Amino acid sequence: MLHFTQDEFDSRREQVLEAMKERKLDALLMFAQESMYWLTGYDTFGFCFFQCLVLKSDGSMTLLTRSADLRQARLTSILTDVHIWRDGANAKPVHDLRALLTDLGLLGTRIGIEYETHGLTAAMGREIDNELTTFANLEDASTVVHHLRVVKSSAEIKHVRRAAELADLALDAALETTKAGANEATILAAMQGAVLENGGDYPGNPFILGSGEEALLCRYRSGRRKLSKNDQLTIEWAGVQAQYHVAMMRTLVVGKPRPEHERYFEAARDALLAVESAMVVGNTFGDLFTAHKDVLDAAGLSKHRLNACGYSLGARYAPSWMDGPMFYNNNGFEIRPGMTLFAHMIIMDSETGTAMTLGQTYLTGEKKPKSLSRHGLDFVVL
Repeated sequence: MLHFTQDEFDSRREQVLEAMKERKLDALLMFAQESMYWLTGYDTFGFCFFQCLVLKSDGSMTLLTRSADLRQARLTSILTDVHIWRDGANAKPVHDLRALLTDLGLLGTRIGIEYETHGLTAAMGREIDNELTTFANLEDASTVVHHLRVVKSSAEIKHVRRAAELADLALDAALETTKAGANEATILAAMQGAVLENGGDYPGNPFILGSGEEALLCRYRSGRRKLSKNDQLTIEWAGVQAQYHVAMMRTLVVGKPRPEHERYFEAARDALLAVESAMVVGNTFGDLFTAHKDVLDAAGLSKHRLNACGYSLGARYAPSWMDGPMFYNNNGFEIRPGMTLFAHMIIMDSETGTAMTLGQTYLTGEKKPKSLSRHGLDFVVL
């Protein structure tokens, strides 16, 4: 059930060990499911409970998890050393972690911890600090694996390209089913079905789909409506293959467009093309935001835009497919070849109730980026 070869996993481990060496870490405690998956193939949503992958500077790896994930680890990963903490009214998995670290000879060492992840709750983080502060020298190492994952290997890019194909199939399904009188549920089912029926995975967060005034929402919400004769539909979705995401975003117009739809589309397209031009090696994620901001502000849309316009994508788990870093003002994270970057131009005018969005995922190269979608940047009226 592995999606990558042993050589690929070995290469990733060596990258992490080198980063640990630079920071003089004797061990790294990983709580991010994305880190565990990238490093070992371990594929589960069991991170909603306490679990920890320990990587020592000698390259050995040990997983502490629940019994429900024992076979999950054996079948989906390269891990061979798996320890179980027992569920119970008096369960204290952090105590089990300390005992494990003692057995691994890590008392009095320098240990990095992934704090910035949904895989470690605030409550458990406090327990870890209370339990381990006198055990070892602790430091925040949340970015060690995260930043390595931003640049994709050739093996990862194969999954990314397939995810892009699935995203295109989902858009095809949306275009086929979106019309006056159509139920949002029908469109949503067609889009998600296109991904699943063609071998894809569930996304890290639900597809975002809203029409009418709810076309101005940037998050999923419960409830469905039928499209009217003249309507707008905002959709944001992702093709997903082996947990790798490729996202897209569009606002489709049903019937007669408003003048604002046409003007806002031109601004969104121009802004996305400006971001695409800035998406070159040596520039920063902050430069991408500036390119977006300059175009939209020049069009008089500063109060209708967002304060971020994209982010890095990769293998990601719930509650969000946003992998980061994000495109926001003054973010100095540099663009390198082999990144999969999602740029979204979002214009939400609450005064007139008009929405317009346009988003694509790109693969960065030595020179200019390449859009991963076969769909162009067209104003869609249905």
